[in-house]
Amino acid sequence: MTFAIEHATSARLGAGSLAEIHRLCEAAYGTAMTSYFADIGPGEHLLGRLDGVLVSHLMWVTRWLEPEGARPLRTAYVELVATDPVHERRGFATRLLRHLVPLFDEYELAALSPATERLYLRLGWEHWRGPLAVRRDGALLPTPDERVMIRRLARTPTLDPDAPLSIEWRPGEIW
Repeated sequence: MTFAIEHATSARLGAGSLAEIHRLCEAAYGTAMTSYFADIGPGEHLLGRLDGVLVSHLMWVTRWLEPEGARPLRTAYVELVATDPVHERRGFATRLLRHLVPLFDEYELAALSPATERLYLRLGWEHWRGPLAVRRDGALLPTPDERVMIRRLARTPTLDPDAPLSIEWRPGEIW
């Protein structure tokens, strides 16, 4: 069996590939994903194919995370890390995540809101421990029920993960 990783932008994915990604994510998350994809917008995708069949997926979009007292950081915000339930616990998501970080040369930080933390901790991601907020209409609105993990990159400045951190507002899931 051969596992191959494809990298594509949302704009380059055809309708068939997008439908395949939606089916995979819906199976993995157990919920309809069309509105979620619409809310997060276009991004970059890694597709993990086992003998040509999509078994794992992740994507990232550019977001702007702002530590208190610092400028906003261009952030690769990772979304929809999903593996077909039939193929879970075989290392496919791990392989996509390992393939991911070298693609982030233009970013200052990587971040995500984890569904499962152990996977990310093993791969060098760390918890942001400080308070979280969303920036909207010139105000900071606390998001105390959210959790965020970061991955430091080559261009990441010195960060204090206990400091407040904010993100720009978007529809749907903010973090």
